[in-house]
Formats: sequence, C-alpha cells, structure tokens
Amino acid sequence: MTWLITGGAGYIGAHVVDAMTRAGERVVVLDDLSTGDRARIAGVDVVVGSVSDAPLVARVLRDHGVRGVVHIAAKKQVEESVRLPLYYYKENVEGLRVLLDAAVDAEVESFLFSSSAAVYGAPDLALVTEAVECRPVNPYGETKRVGERMVEAVAAATGLRFANLRYFNVAGSARPDLADRGCSNLVPMVFQQLSLGRAPQIFGDDYPTADGTCIRDFVHVADIASAHVAAARALSEGQLTALTANIGRGEGVSVREMVTIIRDVTGTAAEDWAEPVLQARRPGDPARVVASADHIRGSLGWRAEYGVEEMVRSAWEGWTSQSSDRSALPPARGTA
Repeated sequence: MTWLITGGAGYIGAHVVDAMTRAGERVVVLDDLSTGDRARIAGVDVVVGSVSDAPLVARVLRDHGVRGVVHIAAKKQVEESVRLPLYYYKENVEGLRVLLDAAVDAEVESFLFSSSAAVYGAPDLALVTEAVECRPVNPYGETKRVGERMVEAVAAATGLRFANLRYFNVAGSARPDLADRGCSNLVPMVFQQLSLGRAPQIFGDDYPTADGTCIRDFVHVADIASAHVAAARALSEGQLTALTANIGRGEGVSVREMVTIIRDVTGTAAEDWAEPVLQARRPGDPARVVASADHIRGSLGWRAEYGVEEMVRSAWEGWTSQSSDRSALPPARGTA
C-alpha cells in the first residue's frame, strides 16, 4: 500500500515521512515547497505542486497507486489567518476539497487529516476532551473545523476510513536536519531572538492564568509522527473506520514557563539582556488549551513519550546546526 503525504517536506510532514518509512510504509510526497525543503526527505519520491491542482493530484494518486492519504499541507499561522481569512479558506478548505474529490475518484480507502487544537477555541476547562463543543476563535481554527466536517461527510457518503488528528502545540526535533526552520512557533521564535542577542517577547500577561501568560500543551514532533503511524496502520488494516482524537500530553505549560526553560537550555538564564519583554496580546490567542489524550490512548494505544525539556533540547540542537549564524550561543546543556 502506498500513502500520499501532502506537505511532507515541511517540519511536521518530514517527521511523519521519516516515521512512516522507518515503519516500512511506502510513501510519496506532494509539496509545493513554499515552506518545505525536499532535502529533509532525501530518497523519497517527491512531486512538486499544490493540492489545489486537481489534474496533478489525480495523476499522483493514479501513477503511484495511492490507497491512503495523510493530509498535512496547510497554512497555519493564527495571526496571519486573522489578517487574511479568505486566503486561509482558499488554501486550507478549497485545497482539501480538491484533494478529497480526487481521492474519492481514485478509490482511496484511508484518509488521515491533520487538524488542530484551534478547533476548540477558548474552552474554560482544565483538560479539553473531544466531546467539548468546537468554537474556534480565529479563521485558522475555523478552516480546520470545516476540514474535519468535510472529511466526515465524505466518509459517511463513500465509506472512506478516516482519522482527524487534533495537534496541540508542536515542538522539538527527532534529528537536527528535521528541525523547525520557521519562526512562527514559540520555541523557534525565542531561539531567533536569543541568537540575535535580543530579548524574547511575551504577547500578553493579563490572561486569567497563574502567571498571566497563555497556557499550552506542548507535544514533541516525534510523538506527533508516531501517532500518525499508529493511526495510518489502524486505518489500512481496517481496525479503525472513524476517529477524531487529540494529540497532546495532557500537561499545560505557560508561555513564561516555556521561555524560562528555553533560557536555561540555551545557557542564557543568567543574562539580563535575555529577560523577556512584554508585548500586547496577539489577536486570536486563547488563554488556555490543554489536551485530554485519553481517547487516542484507548483507540490506538498511543501516548506521548517526550517531556518539555527534551523538546527544547532537541529543537536547540537542530537550530544551532542549521547555519553558522545560529550557533553563537552555547550548545544545549548536557550535550556535546
């Protein structure tokens, strides 16, 4: 069986490709390389193009005998989605519609959709279960919820087996060459500031949390990848027909706490210049979103293996290995 992985040259996608190929699965990647890098997935068949290109998608599915799809390609920046909502609907919703249409025509049997904790919005709960009503507070989250519904509707109409996996906050790296090279997520954003000799930024300290900063459930990208392998296998073997599940650790860490951990790992904890600077809240950021991961554990036997410090250390090793201008700070403590 061959799996098509869209967005497979990106940060999360490359980890999923790596995990699935190591598990013995055959894969082909479709990526427009707008943020991805094919060097991350050397040795894997890569087709350069967009999921919105219907003739190309149909050809890839046919030529490679694809029987399962892992759809990761998407735009994902909350603040950008607030500024450019129609762009996010075009990329995330219309792209998925084209892909699903082609998948049905090609008689694809299994579909794994990369969703997000953003579908929940701002629930006032200690832990968010899948039973919580989805009330997204930004266009990015809205596009992911619409995507879930599209997948569910197609499955009901055609018998397509599916899994909607709701990621929480992804960090870390399985290998330095697979590290997050963007600066839209908290950990690399702080790395960038520290590497330039600047103070990291915290957006808002007046949220209704213990230290006033947002609380998130950070999960290692290697754990995200292993959840995909578990779901893909259960779908392809017919053990699973429908699943919507959180991927998280079930532990909340505040932004201020995360910045403290990053400063410790990067050796800047004692540096006055590295004290975080407060900025205004960003639009669309909920105060607290922490997963309950009981459902995926019961359905697939999956659980997260890595802790927050392991995420930060692995991410820092990847960051400092990427280019000479990122290696000015000391290596992560406890590493060579």
